[in-house]
Amino acid sequence: MKIALRQLEGRSPGYWALVAVLAVVSGIGLLAAWTMEHHGHIITGMNNQIVWGIPHVFAVFLVVAASGALNVASMASVFGKTAYKPLAPLSALLAIALLAGGLAVLMLDLGRPDRLIVAMTYYNFKSIFAWNVVLYSGFMGIVVAYLWTMMEHRMNAYSTYAGLSAFVWRLALTTGTGSIFGFLIGRQAFGSALMGPMFIVYSLSYGLAIFLLVLLAVSRWTERPLEAAMQARLTRLLAVFVACAAYFVLVYHLTNLYFAKQHGLERFLLLDGGLYTRLFWLGQLGLGSLLPLVLLLAPRTRNSRAMLVLAALAVIAGGLAQMYVTIIGSQAWPLQIFPGYEVSSSFYDGVVGSYTPSLPEWLLGIGGIGMTGIIVVLALKWLAFLPQRLDQFPPDAVAGNAH
Repeated sequence: MKIALRQLEGRSPGYWALVAVLAVVSGIGLLAAWTMEHHGHIITGMNNQIVWGIPHVFAVFLVVAASGALNVASMASVFGKTAYKPLAPLSALLAIALLAGGLAVLMLDLGRPDRLIVAMTYYNFKSIFAWNVVLYSGFMGIVVAYLWTMMEHRMNAYSTYAGLSAFVWRLALTTGTGSIFGFLIGRQAFGSALMGPMFIVYSLSYGLAIFLLVLLAVSRWTERPLEAAMQARLTRLLAVFVACAAYFVLVYHLTNLYFAKQHGLERFLLLDGGLYTRLFWLGQLGLGSLLPLVLLLAPRTRNSRAMLVLAALAVIAGGLAQMYVTIIGSQAWPLQIFPGYEVSSSFYDGVVGSYTPSLPEWLLGIGGIGMTGIIVVLALKWLAFLPQRLDQFPPDAVAGNAH
């Protein structure tokens, strides 16, 4: 089946204003990274207890969302849902851009980004971090190849195989990202086998929410209305993913509550954690789960484009809150070096860690979003990633015959 693709014209003042804003945001992020590199982490809110700060929240969120942004392409290639095929190139582009933005923040936040070449040439395969270097670079290469098979008609016959490879690799990538925390047994909130599959489910909702925002923005700015049936499909799909993510959160905390040794941690996160508790209940569950489900499923709002945008924004905001609680809240809970014993010293043993993000940290994290955005808007102008029409999509085919 031949799909007509087109580029954005990108001639309007509004388009170039958007490019300029994203370029400025990216530049400020780079300046913030240079400032922290020059003055050292003393100017950040990080300390010996909390070594991963707000830039890691943005970075991990973007990396996880990159996997989920490939949802639509996977639906076409792997599950035979031909109706999604015209949107598959945009889906793959977003996956590449989100991964690039997330990795940029990650490398700049860790310090000494010039030593990345060491991580790329010398592998300690006992380290999950080394495995993730392979997973990230492999994902980027496979998705680029997948794009080639979709956009070059002579290669269309291989698109299903490339899509299946990308689908399997994205599962491995997100499992690896979750396993960074799942394998850290030194932190009570980490060290759980649930982290891998839970991050996969998170990725499905985050990535689809971002994809929907970009698709609806393109539809509005190019004055091409999106087909109501496709909007309804994507709405239901997002609702399913949000519900699955909420279910995994419930299972994770119920599992912790089952073990007496985790009761202190759970009380901290769910009741006595101050900001972390508020972010969990109001941000992660309220804003990121309950509100989107109401907007996406209620008869009065589920067909509204404005409510769909609001629901997608709520999922993203809730996802950032979830990452903050998972990454920073889990570090704030004191290490249990000698379980069953009280430890007292001058090094804050048994004390909940404090962390206040500094301005450079915020700017670096937001700069990653700007970098992602500028990759997308320039790519849409230079290459044909968008379907010719958004008001007409092909019917679904039998699985395996999507291409």
